[in-house]
Amino acid sequence: MTDEQQIRTLIEDWVTAVHTGDLETVLADHAPDIVMFDVPPPYEGVRGLAAYTKTWPGFFEWQRSGGSFELESLEVTAGADVAFAFALLHCREADGDPRRLLRLTIGLRKVVGRWTVTHEHHSFPHEDESVAPEITAVLDKWGADTAAGDLDALMEPIAEDVVSYEIDGNYTGKAAVREVCAAGLASSGEPITFRIPDPTVVSAGELAVAWSIDHVTANGAETTSRATRVFRRAGTGWRMIHQHLS
Repeated sequence: MTDEQQIRTLIEDWVTAVHTGDLETVLADHAPDIVMFDVPPPYEGVRGLAAYTKTWPGFFEWQRSGGSFELESLEVTAGADVAFAFALLHCREADGDPRRLLRLTIGLRKVVGRWTVTHEHHSFPHEDESVAPEITAVLDKWGADTAAGDLDALMEPIAEDVVSYEIDGNYTGKAAVREVCAAGLASSGEPITFRIPDPTVVSAGELAVAWSIDHVTANGAETTSRATRVFRRAGTGWRMIHQHLS
C-alpha cells in the first residue's frame, strides 16, 4: 500500500475501534508523547499516552447508550516521514442533528517504518448565534398553527418528556400539554392570535433557551404573559423540553 493508503487504513481502524469500545486498538499506533486537543477540557490539551488513555472509558460508556462515531469524509496527505489527515465524523446521540459533524485533524510521523499518531485535534463548530432563526421559526409557526386551530401541528415541536409550568398549573408529558392546548383552542369562539414580537434566544451545543413576552388574543381580549422556553435539538429539529409561563 502507499503511505496514504496505510494512513487511511490506520484511521479507519481507529474510528471503528472507538465506535466499538476497543481500547487496545484505539491506543495502537499512538506515540508516547501524543498531544490531543479534545472537545472537553483541559483547554491546554491532553498530553502523553497515559493521559490520552484515561479519556476513553467515559466516552465508551456514552457510546453504549446509543452514541455514534462514524466517518463522513477523510483526506490524507503524506510526505516521506510526516503526514496529516483531516476528517468529518458523525459523533452524536441517536436523535442528534446529522448536520452537526465532529471535526478531526491528525498529525503523524513515520517511526521505524511505521506511521504513528502524534497529535489529534477534535472540535465542534461554535453555533451559539446560528440557531436563533431556527427557534424563532418554531415560535412563529406556533402563531400560525394557533390561528388555524391545528392542534397536531402545535404539538409537533413538543418533546415527549416536556415539563410545562403553565399559569394554571404544572404539567408533565406531551399528552398533558396537548390537553391544555386543546382546552385553550376550544375556549374561544373565534380564531386565537398568538404573537411573540421580540424573543431573545441563546444557545450552546444541543440546547437553546428563549424568553419573551407572549401576546394572546381570544374572544376579543388580549392578554400578555412572561415566557421562558428550553429547547433540545433532535434529528428532526428542535423540541421544547421545558416551558415556564407567568
